[in-house]
Order: sequence, then C-alpha cells, then structure tokens
Amino acid sequence: MSKLKTLIKNLGPGLLFASMAIGTSHLVLSTKGGAQYGWVMVIPILLANVLKYPFFEFGIRYTAVTQKSLIQGYLNMGRVYLWIYAFITLISTFTILAALYVVTSGLFINLFQIQADIGLVALGLFIFISALLIIGKYQFLEDSLKVVISILFVALLVTTAMVIYKGPVADLSNYEAPEIFDEIGILFLISLMGWMPTAVEASGWVSLWTIENQNTMKSKPTLKMALQEFNVGYFMTALLAVFFLIIGWLTLYGTGTELSGSAVVFADQVVGLFTVHIGNWAYILIAVAAFATMFSTCMTAHDAVSRVSLDVLDKLFPAKSSFRSKNAFSITVLIMALINWIVIVAFGAHMGNLVALATFVSFVMAPLLGWMNLKTVMGKDVAKEFRPKKGLQVLTYLGMVFLSLFALYYCWLLIS
Repeated sequence: MSKLKTLIKNLGPGLLFASMAIGTSHLVLSTKGGAQYGWVMVIPILLANVLKYPFFEFGIRYTAVTQKSLIQGYLNMGRVYLWIYAFITLISTFTILAALYVVTSGLFINLFQIQADIGLVALGLFIFISALLIIGKYQFLEDSLKVVISILFVALLVTTAMVIYKGPVADLSNYEAPEIFDEIGILFLISLMGWMPTAVEASGWVSLWTIENQNTMKSKPTLKMALQEFNVGYFMTALLAVFFLIIGWLTLYGTGTELSGSAVVFADQVVGLFTVHIGNWAYILIAVAAFATMFSTCMTAHDAVSRVSLDVLDKLFPAKSSFRSKNAFSITVLIMALINWIVIVAFGAHMGNLVALATFVSFVMAPLLGWMNLKTVMGKDVAKEFRPKKGLQVLTYLGMVFLSLFALYYCWLLIS
C-alpha cells in the first residue's frame, strides 16, 4: 500500500503524457475507427501503442539517469541532430496549439450550446490557460491534471459501461462494413496509427517534464520509479483509446451515419447520438468528458511546446542568458498563445493545410527521431546497467521499421 501511495504521489510526466496524448487521436480518431470499422480497430490502436512505446520511454530513461533533457542528448550526438529537432519544433509551434485550441473552442460552443465567434472563444481559452501555466507553473499543472484526468477517466469508464450495457445501437444483420484496405481505409489507418498515442517528437516533452518533476521532489526518484510512473500514464493512454473505440463502435457502427470530417462537428455528432442511445440525461456526462479531454490536451501541449522551444533555443544559442532568465517561461507561454491565436485568425480557413504540413513533417521525421532516441540511451553518458535491455532494443527496431514504412507509404500517397 505504501508503494502505491508513493507511486500516486510521484505521478507527473506519465500523467502529463496521458493528458497530452488523449486529444484528437482519441476523441476523434479512436471513436471514428470504432464507428466506421467496428471492434477490429482495436488491433491497430494497440499495435501503435506497443511499437511506439520505446521512443517515449527513452525520454524518461535518459533524463532519469543523466538529469539532462533529451534535447541535450541530441546536442551531445552532434549539432545537426539538435537542428533537426528544432525544425520539427518550429513547425509544431505554428500549428499544433492553433489546431488544438480551434477544436476545443468549437467543442465548447457546440456542446454547451452558446452563440460565440470561435476566434473569441479561442482567445479566452488562450488567456485562461496561459494564466494558469504562468501563475501555477509545473506544480499546479501536475496537481490540477490529477483531478482532471481522474474526472475524465471516471466519466469515460461510466460512459463505456453504460454503452456496453445498452448494447449496439443498430441491427447489423444486413450491414456491409466499409473496406479497410482500400485507399480511404488505408489513409485512415495511417492517421490513426501515425497519431496514436501521439507524435514521436513528444518524447522530448516528457523528458522536460521529468526534469521539472525532479525539481519538485525532495529526493530524486530512481529510474525504476520514474519508469513505473510513466508506464501508468502510458497504460491509461492506451486504455482510454479503447474506451473511445468502444463508444464509437456501439453507438455509431452500422447506423449508416454520415460522419463529418471536422473534429468539432464529429464530436458533436458522437455526443448527440450517444444521448439518443442512452438518454438525454447523459448529455452532460459525455459533454464534460469530451471537453475535459481537449482542455487538458490544450493545457499540457501549451506547456510542452513552450518548454521545448525554450530549451531548444537555449541549446542552440547558449550565450543568450535571456533563455535562462526567471521570466523566460512565462514570456514564452504568452508568445506561443499570441502566435497561435494569430494563426487561427489569419489562417482559419486554411488550418487544414497547416495541419497537413505538420502531419507530413511528423510522419517523415518519426523514424529518424526514433533512431536518435535509441542512440541517446545507448550513448556513453548512460551507464550500461541503465541502458534498455535486448527485448526493448528489438521492439525499438521493429517500431523504427513500422514508422519507416508508414512514412514511405504516406509520401507515396502524397505524390501519386
């Protein structure tokens, strides 16, 4: 029992990873997978979570052993690797937060039935979340997410249990499921597995959260404890993806419903159909679960992008002491909010193109980032006893092959 209490107390980077990952990949893609293709989509969801596990684990492992960020590990390998990660971070800076805040703003408007401009709602969210991050800093983020994720987990657990109890919404005797391995199905699989549980560059984010977590602890957690904590968050991420899959499968599969390509409209469809299936009284339950999912993702992604941008700039330009000043993080949070709000206002109609660019860069660079992460934990600054075992190394190479095939096929689809 004392070990369990210690583990819960130490929940941090793994919890933040779960909060950040359980966004559109879960709410939209997992639910859509179940809605369109049924329970069989559990196979690619679990496969992606297993094959990508080492790349994120290495971010925790490297920092727990060396007390250095994974970004420092890239620099130790050679400056060119740091520039590669900096390029990916730059693309994320102008796309990821804008996309997440648009979806969250749209959900807020649709789910809670208010009349408002999506740009103004996004601005309100930027201001509110920025204030939380600046005033509360890492400790508040960690503590608040323990509450948010607990509410989200309970809401989704109850929702999933009720959906299973009610059974499938449609009579499937004459239903013909869409083909998985045609062009549309393959493209959906690429999106689902490419973003499940999240993009590989987030390994640098969990590394920085690990440093912040260590700074808040009276005694540094051991590698074993750090990995246990991360594994809890990672397992929760995979489990909630399955929950969303089940909800989509049992409430939408076989209904012939035309599903929207818009994340906001699709989420509204799911909520609406779910309440028809269960009852109007359940609307607030699924509405809160959906909004909590995206709000917590916005908060963790905003924190992560700010931290990683600051760390990359500090490593690229070490002579600039301003990147290590007391107010550097607060200023970066505000800059990220301003940049991405401008992107929403200026490129709102073309957000799809910006997200497509980010998707392309993320997919193409993922195998290289996976290899870079393996090199850091196998390097000389990690003692042999702390390096990954043979089994994890083999899984890493399988993941690299998996990501490479995805990247190559994705590029082929784009040029064909």
